[in-house]
Amino acid sequence: MRIGFDAKRAFTNTTGLGNYSRSTISGLARHFPDHEYALYTPTRGDVQYAPPETADIRLPSSIWSRQLKSYWRTFGLGKRLVKDSIELFHGLSNEIPVGIEKSGVRSVVTIHDLIFMRYSELYPAMDSRIYIRKVRNAVRAADRIIAISRQTRDDILELTDADEQKIRIIYQGCHPWFHEKASPETLGNTRKKYDLPPAYLLYVGTIEERKDLLTIVRAIHEHQIDIPLVAIGRKTDYFGHVKRYMEQHRVENIFFHHHIDNADLPAVYQQAEAFIYPSRYEGFGIPVLEALNSGTPVITTRGGCLEETAGAGGLFMEPGNAEELAMLIKKILDDSELRERLITSGSSHALKFKEEKTIPELFHVYRECME
Repeated sequence: MRIGFDAKRAFTNTTGLGNYSRSTISGLARHFPDHEYALYTPTRGDVQYAPPETADIRLPSSIWSRQLKSYWRTFGLGKRLVKDSIELFHGLSNEIPVGIEKSGVRSVVTIHDLIFMRYSELYPAMDSRIYIRKVRNAVRAADRIIAISRQTRDDILELTDADEQKIRIIYQGCHPWFHEKASPETLGNTRKKYDLPPAYLLYVGTIEERKDLLTIVRAIHEHQIDIPLVAIGRKTDYFGHVKRYMEQHRVENIFFHHHIDNADLPAVYQQAEAFIYPSRYEGFGIPVLEALNSGTPVITTRGGCLEETAGAGGLFMEPGNAEELAMLIKKILDDSELRERLITSGSSHALKFKEEKTIPELFHVYRECME
């Protein structure tokens, strides 16, 4: 089968959408190496990503498409797929080319979340309108829709006019790096490289309002939790709120890292006392899965997909409740039996997200489309 992918995020995004794109493409190449894979991207970007040898990178070829890259990706790519004899196209991040349903090329789209519809006030108005237009085109035109969680499936049905019969739930996985135990030497080198405290709590994710880092800072300060927090992620304007709180209350035991090399992240997770992810809304929450695979207890929010992702490896809090979060942190720090139970249960729960299960499920959807 000749399979094409919207691979823009694989080459330009270092976080969730990029990780999903890279792991999906690489997983398919590992498990189904006899097929041909074409990666369509408007640019090579600056992400350090080495595609599988069985995958060809396809960039805009004409003068106009190189100048109008976004237009090419949305409106011109369908014709390119036909020219390249692509049989099936997978939009890996919420969109597929306009008009693909008329081209004869079968199509699959992965919908990660509909945050821009559920919480449109968090986005610039123009961006939100563009995202909504693209996702509505995708769920209408695609032959199959991949939802990465039950939460996302439910949101698709509530917020769009998608045909329920086209939707398949296939969970995300995380990079195989997180399945390996780091050596003592690697742990020590990572600690030294990033100047990590001897013991710490961990947060990984964009520092934005929805993910609610401030609640962790409040819990640590207001309930006198004497352990540092390491926060890894890109800062947005919301960081100003966190910084002002820290300055006002003289909070000093929070350590920020804008970026950590992906290959070093497993060792960072593995040395944390607990991973905290107080996000108010997610489509899946891949950092939670990374923590489970790293043998790190998880605290996250109840009432959405994060309960689905963390399973028996997590403790759950109400969004925004600093007092409840502080209580759960103290439980993990003080109760070694609870900690070990969470680690064991979390590792078992994480098996359902391994690529040995999810990649064959995805390829089965491809075959459905072709049949």
